[in-house]
Amino acid sequence: MSIARSVADVLRDQVVLEYEAIDRMYLNVYVPHLQTVGAMVGYLRVHRGQRFASTTAVAPMTEALFATSSNSLPPKALISLPSRRVSARTTSHKSTCGSSRRARACCISARRRKKRVLCGPSVAAVSVRARPILGLCNRQEWSTITTSTAWTRTSGRFFLKFCSYFPYNAKLCINGHEYLKRQLAKWGVASEALDNGIKSCADPDLLQRLADGLTAEKIERLLRKWLRRLPHPFPARDRAAGYRYQLSILQAEFSLTQVLDQPVTGRIFFEEVIRENLDIGRPSQVSVVFDRKITGRTPGRFRTRVITDGVVPSLHIDYKKSRIKQYHKLLEALRTETTINDTRDFGIGRRIENLAQLRKIGFAANRRLLDVQRISHDCFIGEAAFQDMQKPVTVREQRAAALRFADPRVQGLLHVLLLFLLVQGTFRNKDLREHIAPLLGMKPSQLSPGRVTYDLRRLRLHGLIERIPKSHRYRITAKGLRTGSSTRASITAHYAPDWQSSHPMPPT
Repeated sequence: MSIARSVADVLRDQVVLEYEAIDRMYLNVYVPHLQTVGAMVGYLRVHRGQRFASTTAVAPMTEALFATSSNSLPPKALISLPSRRVSARTTSHKSTCGSSRRARACCISARRRKKRVLCGPSVAAVSVRARPILGLCNRQEWSTITTSTAWTRTSGRFFLKFCSYFPYNAKLCINGHEYLKRQLAKWGVASEALDNGIKSCADPDLLQRLADGLTAEKIERLLRKWLRRLPHPFPARDRAAGYRYQLSILQAEFSLTQVLDQPVTGRIFFEEVIRENLDIGRPSQVSVVFDRKITGRTPGRFRTRVITDGVVPSLHIDYKKSRIKQYHKLLEALRTETTINDTRDFGIGRRIENLAQLRKIGFAANRRLLDVQRISHDCFIGEAAFQDMQKPVTVREQRAAALRFADPRVQGLLHVLLLFLLVQGTFRNKDLREHIAPLLGMKPSQLSPGRVTYDLRRLRLHGLIERIPKSHRYRITAKGLRTGSSTRASITAHYAPDWQSSHPMPPT
């Protein structure tokens, strides 16, 4: 087996399995109407009918929630920890949350940690009109965090952390690769795990479809299912009044996993990437990777970090609060992972309904990074791609002639494609005839529509252009852009200089 010598060779010839999937997601579970002090005062005084806005009104709810969580544990689960600030009750028993054959709670624990909660001041405040009230404020305090770690046959392992103090916000953490493994087992597809990933799969197409199936609706159903089974802080009358939990995205990881045929291939990839892409963290390159305009007011540091853990390097690129990490996973696969820590970096809201838009941004950033790395190391179209253009091609029983770069007619077609990209964007048969004829020393009337249709068919089957559905218009593809823009360099590399003197190329 031949060993790849460049980034383009690795990505083209040495990848045996490739798929995109959501990795880890850290979600905020909250009640939208209870996230400000004013909203909580309204809850206490209007909904609960309390005369004063005081934390004593919600103390029974807190005690009931903590007591319910504690009573679900067996007495032998009490564990003493050395820290005075932390106490925990853990167990690994089957809970009564559901049938053991479908779902089970693996662990329920309680710990004291710093958390922003609703508190009352140490001294009662006196308002105007001489009416005494108890003030409320949001601040960091030591609070009890109840963590429920569960496992299901369809979603795998996840955990749900509840703060036992008002307004009882929670955190939900799920793993897309755990979901993917469970789905493959459910469908009966033979696969091999790669730690937090998939190393091999008998049906790669089904693997990708299952990965795309982790949608916002499924995550929402998972939360509702376990809110019904676990102790709920809000009674039914509160939920009926609109005080219901919603989901927002705190952190989302979108990964592209490319399993390689041998470990040395990944080493070659990173050696080439590190040598050729140390400037990938500059603002001009970051704007290409994330498809965002970088200005002087864009926050964050622009840098390229190459981190070596032992002998395994990893590449890190930052944009505001988001970043891309690229590393050699267990010396078996190339993992490119975009982590979005703040959805507002891309002008998108944080609600779970925006997950579909975030998927497009995260996966597109991974692909653009690989394109930048491929082009920076193999700046022309490459020897293999150059030779493919010189041969006939058959696509779905449709055969097209070769596009020989030594043919002036082919050079004229590539030149016109770039012209359409810069000026019009799309074009028709008539537009191509009017622009290609002068480059061939002919009048448009001397070129028949059938001859131009023949050229369009060749370009389309070679992947340089694509037809817009339900129309007679065409547009250039990414492959066509690379091929057209590198025509001069490819000609120089493969043909003698006297050929160019006898066949002048059209001006660009």
